[in-house]
Amino acid sequence: MAKQKSPSRVEPQKLRSALLGGCFLLSMILLVVYTSYVVSFSNLSFWRSNRAAAPVPKAEAKIASTHQADVSYQKEKLPSNPFCDFSNRRNDYCEMEGDIRIHGNSSSIFFVASSNVNATKLQESWKLKPHPRKGDARAMARVTEMSVKTLSTRDAPKCAVHSSVPAIVFSTGGYMGNFFHDFTDILITIFTTSQQFNGEVQFLISEILPWWNEKYQKILKSLTNYEIIDFNQDQVVRCYPHVIVGLKFHKEMSIDPSKSPYGLTMVDFGRFIRKSFALERDMAIKLGPDQGKKPRILIIARKWTRRFANVDEIVRNAEEMGFEAVVAEAKLNLIEFAHIVNSCDVMLGVHGAGLTNLVFLPTNAVVIQVVPLGGLEGISWIDFGLATISMKMHYMQYTISLDESTLTEQFARGDPVLSDQKEAYKKHGWDRMIDLYFAKQGVKLDMGRFSSTLLHALELLRQE
Repeated sequence: MAKQKSPSRVEPQKLRSALLGGCFLLSMILLVVYTSYVVSFSNLSFWRSNRAAAPVPKAEAKIASTHQADVSYQKEKLPSNPFCDFSNRRNDYCEMEGDIRIHGNSSSIFFVASSNVNATKLQESWKLKPHPRKGDARAMARVTEMSVKTLSTRDAPKCAVHSSVPAIVFSTGGYMGNFFHDFTDILITIFTTSQQFNGEVQFLISEILPWWNEKYQKILKSLTNYEIIDFNQDQVVRCYPHVIVGLKFHKEMSIDPSKSPYGLTMVDFGRFIRKSFALERDMAIKLGPDQGKKPRILIIARKWTRRFANVDEIVRNAEEMGFEAVVAEAKLNLIEFAHIVNSCDVMLGVHGAGLTNLVFLPTNAVVIQVVPLGGLEGISWIDFGLATISMKMHYMQYTISLDESTLTEQFARGDPVLSDQKEAYKKHGWDRMIDLYFAKQGVKLDMGRFSSTLLHALELLRQE
């Protein structure tokens, strides 16, 4: 039998050496792994900063998104401007008080800083276009860009005309001449901006249109007691204690009371319009058992685009129901047409700028908007539905059936133009379809279908 080896002192030494070697090897492995991790994380951070943010755990998502929004906002606002707000998606707006000098012909507005202003703040300049269609390249191409500059007293141009009242600078470029845009872009916004001054304010208008000023003189003269200045042609330096550049836009054909001075509303605007045009009626007719007078319905007749193809039938049906029907086109003299509208209790029209005449209606009147083919229900509500309700009137929206569109005379029943408007826009393009739905389409109301709408309008006029 072989003898078993007995333990010696050499074996513990070998064991210790092996342990030390293993620890060293493990340390090296950990070091390599750690180094690789750090390098990879650094590269990932660089990629994130140049590409896109990585997913954020739910608990941190809100904080991270807020931080990113703040960073984005700071980038938009740089360099900082104590006078102007460029954050609104529809308009830029500057307001200054102190020594402000305006030289219209060079499109310059100067804020003259006091002597204790930091020198680095002098000679700063910011650009804006004072028209509330920001983001609409086509509209804004017709608007002059202006500069707001900070200057020292030494460098500022000398005053030629001193004024003790504030000034508002804005543009009537854009889509002026379109009745809807005249109101939603300028007349409503200048009302909310200038009412705080009670007429003691001067308007400096760029892209001034003499015929536009003439058309809306009743409104403009109710807002300012002073001569309107042609900004682009004005060669002199005018000095004011308070200047507003731009008009604040709230929403289409409407006012947000929380954003307007003194909480103004569209009810106030309607009251202002009736006063400016000397319109007689503040309230629509209230039908009742003792009411012998017939309610008047205004049918807005368009000769070319989105016209009623059966006006005579509509008139006859309305009169059989108890209305006094009035047919008129909005192309009449504005003052004359405003009085016609105000004399009526119900206004009926196909979607379009002519419905803007609702501003002349008395409170509690009824507006019936007929929506043609083209997927226009949403924009019809935004443009005129909200405005009607905010002026404390009744609103009805009637969407036509396929058979009520004159496009059925131009296209086969299975054509996407009639059956699938989304597909039609994809197939023919936006410009082509806008031309078809807005310019080439007429409406022939099915009176069997539409009669219930007229009956409901009568019921609304009976309500308290």
